[in-house]
Amino acid sequence: MRGRRTQATGDASAPQPRAVRANAARGVVPASYVRLLYEYLENRNIDAVKLLGETAPEPTGPAPGRYPVERWRRHLEKAAAHLQDDDLGLHLGRTVTPRHFGVMGYVLLACGTLGAALTRLHRYQRLVYDVSPMRFETHGNSVTLEWGTENGRPGRLVDETAITALVQFARDVTGAVDTTIDEVHFVNEPPANPASYRRYFGGQVRWEQDATRVSLPLSLLARPLRQPDAALLGLLEQQAETLLADLPEAGDLEQAVRRAVGSTVREGEVTLERIASALHLSPRTLHRRLDALELGFRELRDDTRRRLAEQHLADPGMGIAEVALLLGYSEQSAFTRAFKRWTGSTPRAFRQEQHTT
Repeated sequence: MRGRRTQATGDASAPQPRAVRANAARGVVPASYVRLLYEYLENRNIDAVKLLGETAPEPTGPAPGRYPVERWRRHLEKAAAHLQDDDLGLHLGRTVTPRHFGVMGYVLLACGTLGAALTRLHRYQRLVYDVSPMRFETHGNSVTLEWGTENGRPGRLVDETAITALVQFARDVTGAVDTTIDEVHFVNEPPANPASYRRYFGGQVRWEQDATRVSLPLSLLARPLRQPDAALLGLLEQQAETLLADLPEAGDLEQAVRRAVGSTVREGEVTLERIASALHLSPRTLHRRLDALELGFRELRDDTRRRLAEQHLADPGMGIAEVALLLGYSEQSAFTRAFKRWTGSTPRAFRQEQHTT
């Protein structure tokens, strides 16, 4: 559950959190990658800061900046609307350079062959695109890179920018600008002008598939890169390993918080301090990590309670007063007010609706 955080006020008067987009994605992208859009807009004499509502993220520092993918999606949608460009992902991705991938761009650039670069992309993917994990497989005369939807769907513009950038990068570093891609799959709906995508990728492009995929000719893996440097590669990989080791466990802070809320909710008030202690974190660290993912603790706590309430209310053998106690409410009336705020319905009406359906 993502959105603007609200202050902890009384149950009945607390403002509603922003509605959550269906299939909202969990994950982050590098700040250096987000700067690609700022540069694209500035090169067209558009004030990117004014349009997007925030300054460009800083790509420098001891660790790479990490940017919530849902915020990245919103920026892309604002830019596409302003530019009246439904194919912004295809156009933006073609302007990518190694520096937009941070240290990983230079790791890939220093590899000897495209196959070596793709192997390292698989190894260090979280430094480049930390959303859904990448799978790397060979089938006959093709090699396929695949991303599922287990961490949500970032949307057309996010996916198309990423796949175009990947293909453009591969073409640039091998010098094979006319390389034809065997097949590209997108999970999203097709664009208004699919022909432009087929022209760019050169092979079959399909939409509304079960996963995002790029299939390349297997022979391309042996293609030498233009700037191999074994000594530099060793140094850069050491840096990449350090950065990878410093990342939080992939995508599971939200679920860890939900589990902690679920296990402590019966014991009374569920506070940030209490959950941080259960996760062996300081409250400040937990707040900072949630904030980086655009998650608010109060919103996450209440959404977990809502889910638990709906599960318990689906059991006809459990009384509403009992459900209230299981969720840490000493009075049924307080639970009823909270449930109505979360869902727009009372627990009794919700249960009746479930029974009739």
